[in-house]
Amino acid sequence: MPKGTIGVTTNNIFPVIKKFLYSDHEIFLRELVSNAVDATQKLKTLQGAGDFKGSTEGLKVNISVDKEAGTLTVSDSGIGMTAEEIDKYINQIAFSGAEEFLEKYKDTANAIIGHFGLGFYSAFMVAKKVEIRTLSWQEGAKAVSWTCDGSPEFEMSDCDKAERGTDIILTIDDDEKEFLETARIEGLLKKYCRFLPVPIIFGKEQEWKDGKYVDTDKDKVINDVEPLWSRMPADLKDEDYLKFYHAIEPMQDDPLFWIHLNVDYPFTLTGILYFPKIKNNLDIRKDRIQLYCNQVYVTDSVEGVVPDWLMLLQGVIDSPDIPLNVSRSYLQSDRAVKKISTYITKKVAARLEEIAKNQPDEFEKKWNDIKIFIEYGMLSDEKFCESGLKFALLENCDGKYFKIEDYRKLIEAEQTDKEGNLICLYATDKEAQYAYIKAATDKGYDVLLMNGELDVHFASMLEQKQEKMRFVRVDSDVLDNIIRKQDDNKPQFNPEQQEIAQTLFHSQIPPVEKAEFMVSFAAMSPDDKPVVITQAEYMRRMKEMARFQPGMSFYGEMPDMYSLVLNTKHPLIQKIVDLAENALDAELKPVNEDITATQNVVNALRDLKKDNKELPEDKKKDLEDNEKHLDELRNKKKGIITAYAAGESRVHQLIDIALLSNNMLKGEGLDRFLKRSIGLLK
Repeated sequence: MPKGTIGVTTNNIFPVIKKFLYSDHEIFLRELVSNAVDATQKLKTLQGAGDFKGSTEGLKVNISVDKEAGTLTVSDSGIGMTAEEIDKYINQIAFSGAEEFLEKYKDTANAIIGHFGLGFYSAFMVAKKVEIRTLSWQEGAKAVSWTCDGSPEFEMSDCDKAERGTDIILTIDDDEKEFLETARIEGLLKKYCRFLPVPIIFGKEQEWKDGKYVDTDKDKVINDVEPLWSRMPADLKDEDYLKFYHAIEPMQDDPLFWIHLNVDYPFTLTGILYFPKIKNNLDIRKDRIQLYCNQVYVTDSVEGVVPDWLMLLQGVIDSPDIPLNVSRSYLQSDRAVKKISTYITKKVAARLEEIAKNQPDEFEKKWNDIKIFIEYGMLSDEKFCESGLKFALLENCDGKYFKIEDYRKLIEAEQTDKEGNLICLYATDKEAQYAYIKAATDKGYDVLLMNGELDVHFASMLEQKQEKMRFVRVDSDVLDNIIRKQDDNKPQFNPEQQEIAQTLFHSQIPPVEKAEFMVSFAAMSPDDKPVVITQAEYMRRMKEMARFQPGMSFYGEMPDMYSLVLNTKHPLIQKIVDLAENALDAELKPVNEDITATQNVVNALRDLKKDNKELPEDKKKDLEDNEKHLDELRNKKKGIITAYAAGESRVHQLIDIALLSNNMLKGEGLDRFLKRSIGLLK
């Protein structure tokens, strides 16, 4: 019985294979079945080349488990091996038979999976002994047995195998007994071998008989030898795509669209990518797309091949041109990978543009389901963004959809400000911002609905891409300030009236958690509301963006800043200020006189410091005392106005109405408002 040592450069390659080469022990089954498929495909290639004269009908790969004997066997009826080939391809590790075969038959070879000649040795991750029993297709060949116990030593001998092909018999290691369980092996076969091009047989189909499942005579075929992506798109119907989707993604709603990838130059790539319904906004998982190499499952971690933003898609891609490492488990960075990634992006963009153009109603109907995907893509990928600008939609508060260029034309007449900027008004909540939307539409403006998780980022991106186009939330300021058509329309109040009005209202704003208010003035129409609350676009947008960008977290920690805007042309505001001015005149007059006199002294002392002159020491004390007195007088004035405002129910009522319209009046403040409102009805 011939014996020998496996030709490796180290005395013990097996621990290396076991520990480092393969990331997961279960991979062994994929490798052995892939080798068996290779052997079968090679036989078909030989027949096609006229070298093999026999039949290739009914070729298949069988996997069987003998739990009692502790063995797992992978059998094929492919080309088999001679003793010389075993010595060359098995005993000399990493001399790949597939590589040599492909070179010889490169113009006619069927899908040959192996590239490195190491897949066979993955068997030793789970087996304490491996036996090969093989008979070559070559005329006059003798059957050969090869046995190895995981050391570099092996034994070879003739054997009595009568049928062409190869049996790989694994005696499973004591701590790997899970690979003798039928359910475990069937699960692995369905994971890794589900779409191999040769029938994979594991046991028999079963039927229910006499109260239990029993085997029938029919082989259980694990795989689909002609998966949908390997067929021509012209030969397929919508039902075929939907059926395949539910086979790979059971328990899911129907997809929105799909893309059939089919290219053979400058690289080979096939596959089908589906647009699923996204239920939880940015539900980005990195295991939705499966990568195959010649129908062999490789991985569901496809970073690099598929851009991050396309991880929202589901489906399969298959390419023999994606370079893998030795274990076929990890992708290697390569120019081909970048080209494939670019192609997939182009194909997705072209498909979306085609649907938007040819089926606009259907595209609009599904827009809200795919909007986050398209926005994410446009924000992440410059090339996709260029395409997306042609088909991305904007939705207004009436539920109408517009392409970006069409929307520009729709609003440019009414919503262009005096600087030539096109102002796109938007709301994030139709109910909460109803009053602001209504005010805008009453003026003939259109208001977009931008309530998606990425809409704020999307608006910022459009502002960069579209010349003189700005997005402003409809409640960020009074409309005349948002879309300024003329020079400032100054408020109607003089400085004294403004100070009284400011203190009247600011002093009575109830505490609102994580919010700060300032009082401002606007000369709006008398028909507009007397008091409105606005929040500046810039700060609010920064705070919203801070939720997604770690570097902006300081914005998120800042309180919300609001303006309580008084409409100085509204009769009610004018009346409240006039009444306060008259009621407080006698009390404020001497205080105002003191303020004026003290301010004059302060100004005179400060003038002494002009031209970088040093203020004399005695004057420094005078300036400090007068500045302190000025602060005291102003606080006294503020106290007088505040005391008056506390009893002015109309001030409280107007503030509360403004807060209520912004959903900011709650708890005790809301209760007081309701009681006051009832009191006003008496």
